[in-house]
Amino acid sequence: MDKRIILDGQEMINKKRLHDYLKEQLDLPNYYGRNLDALKDCLTTDFTPQTIEIIDAGFIEEHLGRYGKSLLRVFLDAAKENDHLEVHIKNDSEQC
Repeated sequence: MDKRIILDGQEMINKKRLHDYLKEQLDLPNYYGRNLDALKDCLTTDFTPQTIEIIDAGFIEEHLGRYGKSLLRVFLDAAKENDHLEVHIKNDSEQC
C-alpha cells in the first residue's frame, strides 16, 4: 500500500518555514539541503511508493511567489521522473 502524505499550502508561508515543514512531513534526511534542488534529489531517489497531495496550493504562490511556483514544478517534475511517486496539487477552492 502506498504511503499518503498531505501537505498544506497554508503552512508554507516563507522559505524557512517551507523547508522545515517539508523536512518534517516528508521525513527528509538530516543532510537535506533546504533548497529546491535538494528537494528534487530527495523526491527522485526515494523509491517508496507514495502519493503526495498538496492542498491549498494557492497559498504557496501567494506567499512565496515565483519560488512557490518553482516548488510546485519540482513536485510535478519529480513525479514524472520517479514512477513510485504520485503528486496531486489542489487549490483552496477544490475539495479533497
